[in-house]
Amino acid sequence: MKSSEIQIRLAENLKRVRKQKKLTQFELAEKAHISDETIKNIELCKTWTSEKTLSQITDALEIDIHTLFLPIASSFEKQLFEDNQQIKANIIENLRQFLDLNLKRMTEN
Repeated sequence: MKSSEIQIRLAENLKRVRKQKKLTQFELAEKAHISDETIKNIELCKTWTSEKTLSQITDALEIDIHTLFLPIASSFEKQLFEDNQQIKANIIENLRQFLDLNLKRMTEN
């Protein structure tokens, strides 16, 4: 995974969790004892943050740090869609082979 993808994941998860907790960027910054500019820059992928700042944010949000790095739900949905498409294609191909084989057997008799 590229660092830019990790940064996007962090930004989107931070914003999602902050909104779930019904906090503005300013309110979260106050709770975490950091500037609201820091929160804004993280959510806009403008900056990386230190471990200390991440710790302050997760403490303020009352979450485990890994929560900010979990795959984004849309990633799961995209993967599920792709998997379903592949399964359908495999079923169709297997069915086609089965029918071709049985039609061939029928015409030989």
